[in-house]
Amino acid sequence: MLEDTQRRLAAIVAADVVGYSRLMGVDEAKTLDTLRRHRRDLIDPTITEHRGRIVKTMGDGLLMEFPSVVNAVNCAVGIQEGMARQNANSNEDDRLQFRIGIHLGDIIVEGDDIFGDGVNVASRIESLAEPDGVAISDDAHRLVRDRLDLTWQDGGEHQVKNIARAIWIWRWPSSDTQPSQAALDALPQTVPDSASIAVLPFDNMSGDSDQSYFADGISEDIITELSRTPGLLVISRNSTFTYKGKSVKTQEVCSDLGVRYVLEGSVRRAGSQVRVSAQLIDGRSGGHIWAQRYDRALNDIFAVQDDVTAKIVEALEIKLSASDSKLPPRAETDSPEAYDCVLRGREQYNKFSKEGHAKAKALYEHALELDENYAAAYASLAHIYIHEWLFGSREALERASELAERAKLLNPNLSLVYMALSGANLFSRQHDEAIEDARKLIEIEPGSADSYANLAGTVMFAGAPDQTVALIEKAVRLNPFYPAYYDIYVGLAHLILGQAEDAIEALNRSIVRNPDSMYAHIYLASSYGHIGDLKAARASFYEAKRLFPDLSAQWFETYLPFKNPKDAQSLQEGLKKAGLAPELETMGPR
Repeated sequence: MLEDTQRRLAAIVAADVVGYSRLMGVDEAKTLDTLRRHRRDLIDPTITEHRGRIVKTMGDGLLMEFPSVVNAVNCAVGIQEGMARQNANSNEDDRLQFRIGIHLGDIIVEGDDIFGDGVNVASRIESLAEPDGVAISDDAHRLVRDRLDLTWQDGGEHQVKNIARAIWIWRWPSSDTQPSQAALDALPQTVPDSASIAVLPFDNMSGDSDQSYFADGISEDIITELSRTPGLLVISRNSTFTYKGKSVKTQEVCSDLGVRYVLEGSVRRAGSQVRVSAQLIDGRSGGHIWAQRYDRALNDIFAVQDDVTAKIVEALEIKLSASDSKLPPRAETDSPEAYDCVLRGREQYNKFSKEGHAKAKALYEHALELDENYAAAYASLAHIYIHEWLFGSREALERASELAERAKLLNPNLSLVYMALSGANLFSRQHDEAIEDARKLIEIEPGSADSYANLAGTVMFAGAPDQTVALIEKAVRLNPFYPAYYDIYVGLAHLILGQAEDAIEALNRSIVRNPDSMYAHIYLASSYGHIGDLKAARASFYEAKRLFPDLSAQWFETYLPFKNPKDAQSLQEGLKKAGLAPELETMGPR
C-alpha cells in the first residue's frame, strides 16, 4: 500500500436526490440553486454538528464518513426532518427529496478519499431507501436499535448488483406501506410500452479506477450497435452517462428518460481476459428479462457486444425486416491493443480540450501502428483533424477528408465515417455531399441522437434552417439530457428565420448548460440586436470576445459555412443594429 493508505472501520453514509436527472431536465438552473441552498442552510451544518465529513460530492450525491453509527444515524434523521420542514414551507417546484443509506464497514483510506467494500454496500443501501427516508444495514442496526429512540421497519434481505452476499436492511421512518410501492408512487408514471432502452454505464470491476475507460467504451459500443436496430429507441450516451457512479432505481431511470427497459452490467478486465456481465430489466416490474455473463479473451470482445445486442433484440421481440436482420458484420480489429488505444483515445477526446485532443491523436495514431487497417482508428483520427482545423490549422481539413475516406473503404458501415465526412464536406462548402453523408449516418444508426443533431446542423448551414428544429426535437427524444449545442443550433435557426425572440430563448437555455460557449454568446448578441436591446447585445458580444479573443469578421467567413449569403447576413445584420459590426472588423489575432 501507499504510505498515506490505511484501513479502518467507519460509518459510511451515501445520499442523493430523488429524481435529480428528471428535475435537471425540467429546469437545470433552478434545481442547482435549490440544492446549493439546502446544502448551505441545512445539510452541511448538520454533518458538521454530528462530527461527520463530506468525502466527495457527485452531482446530486454525497459520500460521508462518521466516527460512529450513532452519529451517522442522528445526522441522517436530522437532515430528513429538516428537509421535511423546509419542503412544507416551500413551493412545490422548490422541493427536493433525499434518500440516505448507512453502513458500518471496513474502508480503505487514501488521502481524503475512501474506497472498499463498505463504500459499495452503503451506496447500494442508499438505493433501497425510500424518498425522505433512511435505510441502514443490519450491522448498523444492531448498534443503534437500543441506543436511539427511533422505530425501524424491517426491510428484509436484498441481493444487490456487484455485491456477492445478500444485504439485510432496516428503514426509517417506520411505515405499513410496502417500500417498493412507496418508491414507485413517488415517481411520475411515464414508462412507455414501446421498445425503448437506456444502457447505463457498465461498472468497472477491475479493481483499478484507471480502467474505467474500458468499461465506458464497452457501454458506448453496445449503445452504438443497438442504435443500428430499426424500431428500437435507444437513449444517447450523453444522457445515460449522467448516472455514472450513482445508485439509482430502474423505475426512476425509466421515468427520467422515458424508456421501458434498462441494460446494466459490469466489466472486469485482467490481463488478456475480460468478464462482462449484463442484465436487461423491465422498467415497470423491475424484473430481469435476460441476464448473461461472458468470460472471454479480450480479442473476443466484439463477439460479446454483438451477442448482447442480439439477445436484447430477441428479448424485446423486435421484428426485423430481411434486410435489417442481415446487417454486414463489423470490420473491427484483431489487435486488442489497438482497440484499447481507441477506447483510451475516446476518453480523452470526450474531454473536448486541446490537451485531451492531443492525447487522443497520439493514441489513435498508435492504434494505426498496431493495425493499419483499423477503420475506427482512421475515422476517430479524422475527427481530431476537423477540430485542429477549427483551432486554425489550414491543412487539417484536407487530412480529415483523406482519413475518413480511408476508413470508408475499410468499413463503409461505420457511423464515425459519415460523421467525419459530413463535417469535412460541410466546412469545405460541399453542402450537397455533407447532407448525403449526414443522411447516410441516420440510415446506419436510426436510433442515434447524434445522427439527427448532425443533420440538423448540416441542413441549417446548407440553406434549410426551417428543418433544424424538428430534427433537434428527434435528437432530444433520444438524448433527454442533451448537450448545449443542440439549443445553439435551434437558436441560430430561429435567428436566420427572423424569429429573434425564439432565438434568445433557445440560446439562453444553451448558456445555462454551458456558459463558456462563444457561439451561444455571439448569436445571442445578434439576436438582441434584432430586437433593439443594445445593452444585452453588447454584454453578450463582449462575453464572446472574452471567451475567444480571435473572433473577427474573417473568422465568421471562414468557419461558419453558410451556403446562402442571406443567412450569414441575418447574423451580421443583428450585430450591425447593435452597433457592433465595426468592432468585429477590428478584432482578431494581434
